[in-house]
Amino acid sequence: MPALERLAEVVNLVAVVTQPDRPSGRGQLLGPPAVKVAVGRLDAAIPVLQPEKIRPPEFEERLRAFSPELFVVVAYGRILPQRLLDLPPLGPWNVHASLLPRWRGAAPIQWSIIAGDARTGISIMRMEAGLDTGPVAAVAETDIRGDDTAGALSARLGRLGAELLAETLPAIVAGRATLTAQDPGGVSLAPPLRKEDGHLDFRQTGAAVSARARGVDPWPGAMALLDGQPVKLFGPRLASSAPSPEVAPGTVVGIDAGGIAVVSGDGLSVTFAEVQLPGRKRLPAAAVASGRSIAVGMRFG
Repeated sequence: MPALERLAEVVNLVAVVTQPDRPSGRGQLLGPPAVKVAVGRLDAAIPVLQPEKIRPPEFEERLRAFSPELFVVVAYGRILPQRLLDLPPLGPWNVHASLLPRWRGAAPIQWSIIAGDARTGISIMRMEAGLDTGPVAAVAETDIRGDDTAGALSARLGRLGAELLAETLPAIVAGRATLTAQDPGGVSLAPPLRKEDGHLDFRQTGAAVSARARGVDPWPGAMALLDGQPVKLFGPRLASSAPSPEVAPGTVVGIDAGGIAVVSGDGLSVTFAEVQLPGRKRLPAAAVASGRSIAVGMRFG
């Protein structure tokens, strides 16, 4: 969204391609993707294409009819075939949310947090048929904060990427962009998250538990079993004090206004500010504990 809005200020958008309308919400009503809504706000005359499939020749012909000079791809979620990449004379360019070649793939923001990376950033990459393998024209870096969730970091990187794209486009258009090949020795992959990736293993270190909980927020969300029931956990904060005495990992060792404290594998506790019990609303952890649904001594599996 930030890249789309910034592009509309500096180039002539001849068309926008986004996902088809999908059912959403409790009623599963058919609704437009956010990009389509944004285009309507920016300029309702800009054509919006929503193909179910991008490989049929009919879609290529629709794109070719616009005589596009350049493609910009941001979080589209599909790999473009070579014949589409070859279509614009100034090339296809991707705004990728990692410091390539680290975290190639669909979920670079989430995996950078889960892995405990100290820094991440944006790479403006000339696209190839491979998965995020193309040479890089520009990079911007940012710290990963101790309280960053995937959602918060995504929003920050979105703004950073939009500005870097606007700064880099003049050099691309003029043919002056300096392209740097990716180091094959530094490659790591960021596959799409699965629902099970949200399961917290309190046998891991406190830092690893906190990082995973933040990396899977907002989806699929951090979860652990309590008395066999799945409980969602939000807002982790790692204890700065000395490790707890010998207590089994996953044990609730404290409850106060700041949340519920759960011991991890290295003895440090992780405090969660909010919890969501099965079939209930997301609430401050202390409010849930006051109803005795969670108490000191209980243990998460």
